[in-house]
Amino acid sequence: MIPMVAPFEFPALRVLRLLLVGFLPTLCAEILCSEIQVAYGQDFDLVSESQEVLESGDTTPTVAPAIVEKSKGEKSKGWWEKLSLGGYAQVRYGVVTDAGDGAPPQLLGDRGIGDVDSFTLRRARLKIQGDVAPHLGIYIQPDFGVAPPGGSESTATYFAQIRDWYGDIYVDDDKVHRFRVGQSKIPYGFENMQSSSNRAPMDRSDPINISVAPNERDLGVIYYWTPTDKQEMFHDLQNARYKGSGNFGVVGLGIFNGQGGSLLDLNSVPHAVARVTWPWEIWAGQVCEVSVQGLCGELVVDGTKIRPLGTGPETIPAGTYQNGGADGIWEKRLAGTFVWYPMDLGFQSEWHVGEAPGLSDDQTRVLSRAFYGGYAMAMYAIETEQHGTWIPYCRWSQLHGGYSTQKNAPYGNSFELSSGIEWQAFKELELSLEYSLVDRVNTQAINQPGALSYQYFDGSVLRLQCQLNY
Repeated sequence: MIPMVAPFEFPALRVLRLLLVGFLPTLCAEILCSEIQVAYGQDFDLVSESQEVLESGDTTPTVAPAIVEKSKGEKSKGWWEKLSLGGYAQVRYGVVTDAGDGAPPQLLGDRGIGDVDSFTLRRARLKIQGDVAPHLGIYIQPDFGVAPPGGSESTATYFAQIRDWYGDIYVDDDKVHRFRVGQSKIPYGFENMQSSSNRAPMDRSDPINISVAPNERDLGVIYYWTPTDKQEMFHDLQNARYKGSGNFGVVGLGIFNGQGGSLLDLNSVPHAVARVTWPWEIWAGQVCEVSVQGLCGELVVDGTKIRPLGTGPETIPAGTYQNGGADGIWEKRLAGTFVWYPMDLGFQSEWHVGEAPGLSDDQTRVLSRAFYGGYAMAMYAIETEQHGTWIPYCRWSQLHGGYSTQKNAPYGNSFELSSGIEWQAFKELELSLEYSLVDRVNTQAINQPGALSYQYFDGSVLRLQCQLNY
């Protein structure tokens, strides 16, 4: 008679027993664990749990109770809980201290400067931002202090409009490679990319600002390459103290509509932009940045009625959207940037050249014309123990060319010397005082018999600003 042997005494069956008791529950536990990790954000060491079972020889599964125990805790945050809310508002009071004898007072970046001295809400921003997933970050910023195009600037104001609405798609875990899709700032000009909440002067200079306008933004797709060490540097510099522009990549390449943010495209030819920048620490505590950038495309110029040189019948200049220029006019721009960050003494300068739409000298047509211009600025940061940070500054800017983003693209010269001081009383409050000597083209069209459009405002302006950060 063959003696009875327990089935699990055979070596092969012994191995099978170990597999069934040890590895199979572990495999099932791994699957269960992945679901729990998604729901609860917990990390489990299932391999070690399974190994303990095998080594102990205990055939009673203990992995599941361990999972249940480790899964206790707070539930992981939803994507909406990863968003942060912030923003700023700028309240100004402007005074024209010298109106001059030419055109009415005007500053392109400040609609509060005109015939009436008054309080204005220059910007009222609300920012929603955050990385909602490992490979997606979003940024949404409306402005509630907008005067819509086509409205009377004296009465139609403080409307809400999208400034930024985009997603950053991270290709890799380190966020070195990313694609920015949506409406965002175009990487052309340090001052254009720099937030108005961080900039020392109250507004951007005309020469660089008119390159990508209105509002320095447009709808498109831009690729950015930023090594991890430069990501940290950009992050550390992006604040009111050091006046950084933020992370717009060491290399940026993209295409966009070309008409400006919150405006519909008027032709089928996208603009292209490219930028290369390199920030580095020259010595301990001092950072410098050098950039080169360019853009090109066919810009459609919006037209309006004027009387050329103040004589003859009213007409819309040829070459505008309303008069034969719906296909657009070629523009190409090339700019260089140098920034010496104000660790105490700071210096910043940008200059660009190229061709862009501009009104002819006889004011009858808009065509591609040469331009050049730029600015240079010095500032000094004074930190105190009890009275915040004081930053006096002085900026000189000049432009010889066309205001291609304005109606009829008026062409002429612009000179401005601005001096001021910014007081960062504390994180949530900044006060500024700025005095400007101005000699520039007034870009408002005039359609009256005997009235010459685009004369020069040669005068001075004094402005005060209170900025609230939240």
